[in-house]
Amino acid sequence: MANFYINKDAIKETTATITGDEAKHISKVLRMKKGDSVVLCDGEGHFYDAVLSSFTETSVTADILSSRDAETEPKVKITIYQGVPKNPKLETIVQKATEVGVCAIVPVDTVRAVAKIDKEAKIERLRKIAAEAAKQSKRGIIPEVKSVMTFKKAAEEAKNADIALIPYEEETEVSLKEALRGKKAETIAIMIGPEGGFEKSEVEYAKSLGIQSVTLGKRILRTETAGLCVSTAVLYEMDEMR
Repeated sequence: MANFYINKDAIKETTATITGDEAKHISKVLRMKKGDSVVLCDGEGHFYDAVLSSFTETSVTADILSSRDAETEPKVKITIYQGVPKNPKLETIVQKATEVGVCAIVPVDTVRAVAKIDKEAKIERLRKIAAEAAKQSKRGIIPEVKSVMTFKKAAEEAKNADIALIPYEEETEVSLKEALRGKKAETIAIMIGPEGGFEKSEVEYAKSLGIQSVTLGKRILRTETAGLCVSTAVLYEMDEMR
């Protein structure tokens, strides 16, 4: 059954008004009609079973039959702080992180980052990619894609998570498994370097804030692979892969 995202404010008691691209997709692309069944999501973890009831040039109205909490959302909220890579790698990271179950993605301007995000339009495109991936994977939320942060600001935000990790190729003592085993957490922050990795000074600053550096093993992962691997390992370790 087709599912569509709406703003929670668009729900009024037993009806919902669908506007924008979603309304256009329903009426112009899918050519759905009155009486067709849909699933609506408010982006806050709730699904609504509904039936289309009326159409205008700019909106579609649906009658809500029932509602339920999304079962697709992990209890642990993962945020990836991603050193900005070259295009189109960041688009791939946002898409796949959304599919995996990440809660938020934050592009980070690091010392070795070659690429720059200098226009908010690029962030808006990433948000659209997140929305499309959320719909495809039936997420109960659309992961937040934040504006670019400096490394210092990102680290200072990441440290507030229950568990904060920074994979680093020169770390030899603490593995990801050791950093996670037996831990309970509601929020986890993962800091990932760009193509050239983190400068040592960046890692030292993160560690000074209490962020744990970890090794991901003997192989060096690409930037577009590392965050997804760590996120998947976190979800597995937190028993979120059932």
